[in-house]
Amino acid sequence: MNVFVASEFSEPRLRPVRDRAVSDRPADAAGLKDALRTLGGGVSVITAGEGAERSGATVTSATALSVDPPRMLVSLNRSSSTWPVVERYRHFAVNVIGAAHQDIANRFAGVGGLKGPERYVGAEWTRLASGAPVLEDAVAALDCEVEEAIERHSHVILIGRVLSIRLSGGSSLLYQNGKYHAVT
Repeated sequence: MNVFVASEFSEPRLRPVRDRAVSDRPADAAGLKDALRTLGGGVSVITAGEGAERSGATVTSATALSVDPPRMLVSLNRSSSTWPVVERYRHFAVNVIGAAHQDIANRFAGVGGLKGPERYVGAEWTRLASGAPVLEDAVAALDCEVEEAIERHSHVILIGRVLSIRLSGGSSLLYQNGKYHAVT
């Protein structure tokens, strides 16, 4: 049996922070970006559209909203070239990226200036139920139709009804402090 003495837990133990710089900053866009860079996130490529109207973006904002019913949540910048394509086609795929796909993550992040269908070159793509492009060997792919799109400030929050799932296995890629990290 575990016995806890209340006095052990009632007073927080505060210790001075040593051996590192601490910076108190205003809650502005630059400060928030700096803080969020410390938060490691899984790398996904959001894809949408068909043919010459395909687009996509690399995000760390994809997460499960609900498992029953299966729903995904993605935050996408409204100025992204991908948002109008998602809005038009009402579908998207969340492609969970592995370490072998770092070049794909960079392309869909805009490195090299590639846009639209140019970003898809050099990888194998397929389609599942919604028709959104799915990376053939993604660690996982969640094929979604848009259930709701909530526009707030600079971003749109996409709620996707998961129609089908493709699992290839492997380790996913994380992004933190401006660098990719392979999960082993």
